Amino acid sequence: MASLRDIRRKIKSVKSTEQITKAMKMVAAARMRKSQLGIIAARPFAVKMEQLVKDLCALERAAASAEHRAEHLHPFFQTRPDEGPAGLLLVTADKGLCGAFNSNLIKNGIEWLKAHSGRKANVAVVGRKGRDFLHRLRGFDMELVSETAGIFPKVNFTHAELVGKAVLDMYLEKKVSSVTVIYNEFKSVAVQRLVRFQLLPIAPFEGAEHPSDLADYGFEPDQPVLLEALLPRYLKAQIYRILLESQAAELAARMNAMDAASKNAKELRESLALSLNRQRQAIITKEIAELVSGAEALAA
Repeated sequence: MASLRDIRRKIKSVKSTEQITKAMKMVAAARMRKSQLGIIAARPFAVKMEQLVKDLCALERAAASAEHRAEHLHPFFQTRPDEGPAGLLLVTADKGLCGAFNSNLIKNGIEWLKAHSGRKANVAVVGRKGRDFLHRLRGFDMELVSETAGIFPKVNFTHAELVGKAVLDMYLEKKVSSVTVIYNEFKSVAVQRLVRFQLLPIAPFEGAEHPSDLADYGFEPDQPVLLEALLPRYLKAQIYRILLESQAAELAARMNAMDAASKNAKELRESLALSLNRQRQAIITKEIAELVSGAEALAA
Protein backbone atom coordinates (compact mmCIF):
# COMPACT_ATOMS: atom_id res chain seq x y z
CA MET A 1 0.00 0.00 0.00
CA ALA A 2 1.27 3.46 -0.91
CA SER A 3 2.27 5.74 1.93
CA LEU A 4 0.46 8.99 2.73
CA ARG A 5 3.42 10.93 1.32
CA ASP A 6 3.23 9.06 -2.00
CA ILE A 7 -0.52 9.65 -2.30
CA ARG A 8 -0.10 13.38 -1.54
CA ARG A 9 2.65 13.57 -4.18
CA LYS A 10 0.35 11.92 -6.74
CA ILE A 11 -2.50 14.31 -5.89
CA LYS A 12 -0.19 17.29 -6.38
CA SER A 13 1.01 15.93 -9.73
CA VAL A 14 -2.53 15.23 -10.98
CA LYS A 15 -3.67 18.69 -9.84
CA SER A 16 -0.85 20.31 -11.85
CA THR A 17 -1.82 18.28 -14.91
CA GLU A 18 -5.45 19.31 -14.50
CA GLN A 19 -4.47 22.98 -14.40
CA ILE A 20 -2.43 22.59 -17.60
CA THR A 21 -5.22 20.82 -19.49
CA LYS A 22 -7.76 23.44 -18.40
CA ALA A 23 -5.47 26.22 -19.63
CA MET A 24 -4.93 24.44 -22.96
CA LYS A 25 -8.68 24.03 -23.35
CA MET A 26 -9.25 27.76 -22.81
CA VAL A 27 -6.50 28.72 -25.29
CA ALA A 28 -7.89 26.31 -27.91
CA ALA A 29 -11.41 27.70 -27.41
CA ALA A 30 -10.25 31.30 -27.92
CA ARG A 31 -8.27 30.40 -31.05
CA MET A 32 -11.13 28.34 -32.43
CA ARG A 33 -13.48 31.31 -32.27
CA LYS A 34 -10.95 33.36 -34.28
CA SER A 35 -10.69 30.53 -36.81
CA GLN A 36 -14.47 30.42 -37.17
CA LEU A 37 -14.50 34.16 -37.87
CA GLY A 38 -11.82 33.60 -40.52
CA ILE A 39 -13.95 30.96 -42.24
CA ILE A 40 -16.99 33.25 -42.19
CA ALA A 41 -14.97 36.19 -43.56
CA ALA A 42 -13.55 34.10 -46.45
CA ARG A 43 -16.89 32.56 -47.39
CA PRO A 44 -18.42 35.39 -49.56
CA PHE A 45 -15.32 35.59 -51.78
CA ALA A 46 -15.22 31.80 -52.12
CA VAL A 47 -18.91 31.63 -53.06
CA LYS A 48 -18.59 34.32 -55.76
CA MET A 49 -15.40 32.76 -57.11
CA GLU A 50 -17.02 29.32 -57.30
CA GLN A 51 -20.07 30.71 -59.09
CA LEU A 52 -17.93 32.46 -61.71
CA VAL A 53 -15.75 29.39 -62.28
CA LYS A 54 -18.88 27.24 -62.51
CA ASP A 55 -20.28 29.43 -65.28
CA LEU A 56 -16.98 29.58 -67.17
CA CYS A 57 -16.57 25.82 -66.80
CA ALA A 58 -19.99 25.23 -68.36
CA LEU A 59 -19.14 27.54 -71.26
CA GLU A 60 -15.80 25.81 -71.74
CA ARG A 61 -17.36 22.34 -71.81
CA ALA A 62 -20.10 23.53 -74.17
CA ALA A 63 -17.49 24.91 -76.58
CA ALA A 64 -15.49 21.69 -76.44
CA SER A 65 -18.62 19.60 -77.03
CA ALA A 66 -19.67 21.75 -79.99
CA GLU A 67 -16.27 21.32 -81.62
CA HIS A 68 -16.07 17.61 -80.67
CA ARG A 69 -12.62 18.21 -79.26
CA ALA A 70 -11.94 17.13 -75.66
CA GLU A 71 -8.45 18.63 -75.93
CA HIS A 72 -10.09 22.06 -76.28
CA LEU A 73 -10.76 21.90 -72.54
CA HIS A 74 -8.45 23.66 -70.14
CA PRO A 75 -5.84 21.23 -68.64
CA PHE A 76 -7.51 21.60 -65.24
CA PHE A 77 -10.70 20.10 -66.71
CA GLN A 78 -9.15 17.32 -68.81
CA THR A 79 -9.42 13.76 -67.50
CA ARG A 80 -6.07 11.97 -67.58
CA PRO A 81 -5.44 8.20 -67.79
CA ASP A 82 -4.94 6.40 -64.48
CA GLU A 83 -1.70 4.73 -65.56
CA GLY A 84 0.50 7.69 -64.63
CA PRO A 85 1.61 8.92 -61.20
CA ALA A 86 -1.00 10.07 -58.67
CA GLY A 87 -0.95 13.15 -56.46
CA LEU A 88 -1.99 13.64 -52.84
CA LEU A 89 -2.36 16.72 -50.61
CA LEU A 90 -2.44 15.63 -46.95
CA VAL A 91 -3.35 18.29 -44.38
CA THR A 92 -2.52 17.40 -40.76
CA ALA A 93 -1.77 19.39 -37.61
CA ASP A 94 1.56 20.73 -36.37
CA LYS A 95 0.99 19.50 -32.82
CA GLY A 96 -0.61 16.60 -31.00
CA LEU A 97 -2.87 16.46 -27.94
CA CYS A 98 -5.95 16.71 -30.15
CA GLY A 99 -7.45 13.23 -29.85
CA ALA A 100 -7.66 11.13 -32.99
CA PHE A 101 -7.35 14.15 -35.29
CA ASN A 102 -3.95 13.26 -36.76
CA SER A 103 -4.19 9.48 -36.52
CA ASN A 104 -7.39 9.38 -38.59
CA LEU A 105 -5.82 11.56 -41.30
CA ILE A 106 -2.65 9.47 -41.44
CA LYS A 107 -4.63 6.24 -41.51
CA ASN A 108 -6.70 7.52 -44.44
CA GLY A 109 -3.53 8.67 -46.18
CA ILE A 110 -2.04 5.17 -45.87
CA GLU A 111 -5.24 3.70 -47.32
CA TRP A 112 -4.89 6.06 -50.29
CA LEU A 113 -1.26 5.02 -50.78
CA LYS A 114 -2.23 1.34 -50.67
CA ALA A 115 -4.98 1.94 -53.24
CA HIS A 116 -2.34 3.50 -55.56
CA SER A 117 0.47 1.09 -54.67
CA GLY A 118 1.07 0.14 -58.30
CA ARG A 119 1.87 3.74 -59.25
CA LYS A 120 4.25 6.44 -58.11
CA ALA A 121 2.74 8.79 -55.53
CA ASN A 122 3.65 12.49 -55.41
CA VAL A 123 2.69 13.85 -52.01
CA ALA A 124 2.40 17.42 -50.72
CA VAL A 125 1.97 17.49 -46.96
CA VAL A 126 0.89 20.27 -44.59
CA GLY A 127 1.60 19.95 -40.86
CA ARG A 128 4.51 18.55 -38.85
CA LYS A 129 2.66 15.41 -37.78
CA GLY A 130 2.01 14.28 -41.34
CA ARG A 131 5.48 15.33 -42.51
CA ASP A 132 7.28 13.44 -39.74
CA PHE A 133 5.20 10.32 -40.30
CA LEU A 134 5.75 10.28 -44.07
CA HIS A 135 9.50 10.68 -43.55
CA ARG A 136 9.45 7.49 -41.48
CA LEU A 137 7.12 5.60 -43.83
CA ARG A 138 8.64 2.83 -45.94
CA GLY A 139 7.33 0.39 -48.52
CA PHE A 140 5.73 2.82 -50.99
CA ASP A 141 6.96 4.39 -54.23
CA MET A 142 6.44 7.90 -52.87
CA GLU A 143 8.03 11.32 -53.39
CA LEU A 144 7.47 14.23 -51.03
CA VAL A 145 7.27 17.17 -53.43
CA SER A 146 6.29 19.78 -50.82
CA GLU A 147 6.44 20.12 -47.03
CA THR A 148 4.71 22.96 -45.18
CA ALA A 149 4.91 23.09 -41.38
CA GLY A 150 4.52 25.60 -38.58
CA ILE A 151 1.61 27.55 -40.11
CA PHE A 152 -1.10 26.63 -37.58
CA PRO A 153 -2.90 28.31 -35.87
CA LYS A 154 -2.04 31.45 -37.86
CA VAL A 155 -2.99 30.47 -41.40
CA ASN A 156 -3.19 33.23 -44.00
CA PHE A 157 -3.58 33.36 -47.76
CA THR A 158 0.19 33.45 -48.28
CA HIS A 159 0.38 29.89 -46.95
CA ALA A 160 -2.42 28.87 -49.32
CA GLU A 161 -0.50 30.39 -52.23
CA LEU A 162 2.63 28.39 -51.35
CA VAL A 163 0.71 25.13 -51.01
CA GLY A 164 -1.31 25.93 -54.14
CA LYS A 165 1.85 26.55 -56.17
CA ALA A 166 3.21 23.16 -55.06
CA VAL A 167 -0.04 21.43 -56.05
CA LEU A 168 -0.18 23.16 -59.45
CA ASP A 169 3.48 22.31 -60.15
CA MET A 170 2.74 18.71 -59.20
CA TYR A 171 -0.19 18.56 -61.61
CA LEU A 172 1.37 20.43 -64.53
CA GLU A 173 5.05 19.42 -64.30
CA LYS A 174 4.91 16.00 -62.63
CA LYS A 175 1.99 15.08 -64.93
CA VAL A 176 0.02 13.32 -62.19
CA SER A 177 -3.31 11.87 -63.29
CA SER A 178 -5.19 13.54 -60.42
CA VAL A 179 -4.65 15.31 -57.10
CA THR A 180 -6.61 14.12 -54.07
CA VAL A 181 -6.85 16.14 -50.87
CA ILE A 182 -7.39 14.64 -47.40
CA TYR A 183 -8.24 16.91 -44.48
CA ASN A 184 -10.58 17.35 -41.52
CA GLU A 185 -13.58 19.62 -42.06
CA PHE A 186 -15.00 21.70 -39.22
CA LYS A 187 -18.70 20.95 -38.77
CA SER A 188 -19.22 22.02 -35.15
CA VAL A 189 -17.34 22.18 -31.88
CA ALA A 190 -18.20 18.54 -31.23
CA VAL A 191 -17.95 17.20 -34.79
CA GLN A 192 -15.03 17.19 -37.23
CA ARG A 193 -15.55 15.28 -40.48
CA LEU A 194 -12.72 13.65 -42.42
CA VAL A 195 -12.98 14.63 -46.11
CA ARG A 196 -11.27 13.10 -49.15
CA PHE A 197 -12.07 14.50 -52.58
CA GLN A 198 -10.48 15.10 -55.97
CA LEU A 199 -9.04 18.61 -56.26
CA LEU A 200 -7.67 18.21 -59.81
CA PRO A 201 -8.84 17.78 -62.48
CA ILE A 202 -11.83 19.92 -61.59
CA ALA A 203 -14.94 17.78 -61.75
CA PRO A 204 -18.01 19.08 -63.63
CA PHE A 205 -20.13 21.31 -61.41
CA GLU A 206 -23.70 20.41 -60.63
CA GLY A 207 -26.19 22.74 -62.30
CA ALA A 208 -25.66 25.32 -65.04
CA GLU A 209 -24.97 22.60 -67.60
CA HIS A 210 -26.63 24.60 -70.39
CA PRO A 211 -25.13 27.91 -71.54
CA SER A 212 -28.62 29.39 -71.81
CA ASP A 213 -28.94 29.10 -68.02
CA LEU A 214 -25.84 31.19 -67.39
CA ALA A 215 -25.48 34.87 -66.69
CA ASP A 216 -24.76 37.05 -69.72
CA TYR A 217 -21.12 37.98 -69.18
CA GLY A 218 -19.08 40.48 -71.16
CA PHE A 219 -15.46 39.30 -71.17
CA GLU A 220 -12.48 41.64 -71.07
CA PRO A 221 -10.03 40.09 -71.89
CA ASP A 222 -11.57 37.17 -73.74
CA GLN A 223 -12.87 34.03 -72.03
CA PRO A 224 -9.81 31.74 -72.44
CA VAL A 225 -7.45 34.39 -71.04
CA LEU A 226 -9.79 35.06 -68.12
CA LEU A 227 -10.15 31.35 -67.39
CA GLU A 228 -6.37 30.87 -67.55
CA ALA A 229 -5.89 33.60 -64.93
CA LEU A 230 -8.87 32.69 -62.76
CA LEU A 231 -8.47 28.93 -62.30
CA PRO A 232 -5.16 29.03 -60.36
CA ARG A 233 -6.68 31.65 -58.05
CA TYR A 234 -9.77 29.52 -57.63
CA LEU A 235 -7.69 26.49 -56.63
CA LYS A 236 -5.65 28.56 -54.17
CA ALA A 237 -8.89 29.92 -52.68
CA GLN A 238 -10.09 26.31 -52.30
CA ILE A 239 -6.83 25.39 -50.55
CA TYR A 240 -7.15 28.44 -48.28
CA ARG A 241 -10.63 27.28 -47.27
CA ILE A 242 -9.27 23.77 -46.63
CA LEU A 243 -6.50 25.15 -44.38
CA LEU A 244 -8.98 27.28 -42.44
CA GLU A 245 -11.34 24.33 -42.02
CA SER A 246 -8.50 22.09 -40.85
CA GLN A 247 -7.27 24.73 -38.41
CA ALA A 248 -10.70 25.18 -36.82
CA ALA A 249 -11.25 21.40 -36.69
CA GLU A 250 -7.87 20.88 -35.01
CA LEU A 251 -8.59 23.49 -32.34
CA ALA A 252 -12.04 22.04 -31.70
CA ALA A 253 -10.55 18.54 -31.38
CA ARG A 254 -7.88 19.83 -28.99
CA MET A 255 -10.49 21.65 -26.91
CA ASN A 256 -12.55 18.46 -26.60
CA ALA A 257 -9.48 16.35 -25.81
CA MET A 258 -8.32 18.76 -23.11
CA ASP A 259 -11.82 18.93 -21.66
CA ALA A 260 -11.92 15.13 -21.39
CA ALA A 261 -8.40 15.10 -19.90
CA SER A 262 -9.42 17.71 -17.30
CA LYS A 263 -12.44 15.65 -16.29
CA ASN A 264 -10.34 12.49 -16.01
CA ALA A 265 -7.73 14.33 -13.93
CA LYS A 266 -10.45 15.64 -11.61
CA GLU A 267 -11.90 12.16 -11.14
CA LEU A 268 -8.43 10.72 -10.46
CA ARG A 269 -7.66 13.50 -7.99
CA GLU A 270 -10.93 12.91 -6.13
CA SER A 271 -10.26 9.16 -6.07
CA LEU A 272 -6.77 9.72 -4.67
CA ALA A 273 -8.14 12.15 -2.07
CA LEU A 274 -10.69 9.54 -0.97
CA SER A 275 -7.96 6.91 -0.74
CA LEU A 276 -5.82 9.33 1.29
CA ASN A 277 -8.63 10.06 3.73
CA ARG A 278 -9.45 6.37 4.17
CA GLN A 279 -5.83 5.47 4.82
CA ARG A 280 -5.37 8.35 7.24
CA GLN A 281 -8.59 7.39 9.05
CA ALA A 282 -7.39 3.80 9.27
CA ILE A 283 -4.09 4.95 10.83
CA ILE A 284 -5.91 7.16 13.36
CA THR A 285 -8.33 4.35 14.26
CA LYS A 286 -5.43 1.93 14.72
CA GLU A 287 -3.59 4.40 17.00
CA ILE A 288 -6.73 4.98 19.09
CA ALA A 289 -7.26 1.24 19.40
CA GLU A 290 -3.66 0.81 20.57
CA LEU A 291 -4.05 3.60 23.15
CA VAL A 292 -7.28 2.10 24.48
CA SER A 293 -5.69 -1.34 24.70
CA GLY A 294 -2.68 0.08 26.52
CA ALA A 295 -4.88 2.00 28.97
CA GLU A 296 -6.96 -1.15 29.69
CA ALA A 297 -3.78 -3.14 30.26
CA LEU A 298 -2.47 -0.58 32.75
CA ALA A 299 -5.83 -0.43 34.54
CA ALA A 300 -5.86 -4.20 34.94
